[in-house]
Amino acid sequence: MSGVRQQVVARDEDGMRLDRWFATHFPQVTFGHLQKLLRSGQIRVDSGRVKANARLAAGQVVRVPPIEAAPERAEGEINSRDADFLRDIILYEDDELYVFNKPHGLASQGGSGTKRHMDGLLKSLPNKKGEAPRLVHRLDRDTSGCLVVAKTKAAAAHFGEVFSSRQARKIYWAVVWGNPHPKQGSISCFLAKQATTDGEQMVVVPQGTPGAQHSMSYYSTTDTAARRFAWVTLKPVTGRTHQLRVHMAQLHNPIMGDPRYFNIENWTPPDEISKGLHLHARRIRLPLRNGQLLDVSAPLPPHMQATFDVLGFDADRYDVQDQDPEQD
Repeated sequence: MSGVRQQVVARDEDGMRLDRWFATHFPQVTFGHLQKLLRSGQIRVDSGRVKANARLAAGQVVRVPPIEAAPERAEGEINSRDADFLRDIILYEDDELYVFNKPHGLASQGGSGTKRHMDGLLKSLPNKKGEAPRLVHRLDRDTSGCLVVAKTKAAAAHFGEVFSSRQARKIYWAVVWGNPHPKQGSISCFLAKQATTDGEQMVVVPQGTPGAQHSMSYYSTTDTAARRFAWVTLKPVTGRTHQLRVHMAQLHNPIMGDPRYFNIENWTPPDEISKGLHLHARRIRLPLRNGQLLDVSAPLPPHMQATFDVLGFDADRYDVQDQDPEQD
């Protein structure tokens, strides 16, 4: 493409994040390059500077600078391998969406130094119009489990609204240090991003702090291993970055393997506990466009299953369709 162009946001793209909009229209633009173009002001929305996570509105005009055409793939096998990988982790599929069992350690989207991520892999599963499926929510890189992906723009708009209006019900499993007291309850606090030498981190702040957002989660202790560890079922009400990880740290029961928020001093993890974040998006329920309710569960990742086995936690103790502890 030569020269600058002004592109209007389509009606079915209303509410789409700018980075996802670019990934749809200009898949050759890496996330890192997109950030550079935004910082230099070469990409603008309605003549104003914006960030990658800005939500677009139908009818807005995006300034797109000259962008090189996408290079041809040298090997068709790369695309085929990516497609095979994704098909192997499908938990549910219909004409409008996928639910994947995202592995621990695989990012949802690209970022600085992140070359392999779900958003990029999805280009290997284009729909009939040649469009890549779209993420409608995200999981942290080290959080495994249910990840919903829309196959079309219309489906993305519907499920984006489902998540933003909190109609989607998500249940997570975690292994935490210690035993929560009380055994079940809620955590409610305000969170804000704080820059660190290792990237951004969420911190608890007073209400009214600039950039603060309210966060709320329910938790319930499912089982314990003496007083040292607990299997906790979590239900987020809001969807803030790192919310569940911060909330459990606030209870002084941080999630095992959390490199950012594990806050127990002089702690040495026992050798028998697997390494890696012990947080898993176990189950998701959400309304489909046909009015039916989708209910999908994901099996534990290997490192968490190994820890469950060591601690004597039985993942089949609760039938995941009917008996997961919840609080409405």
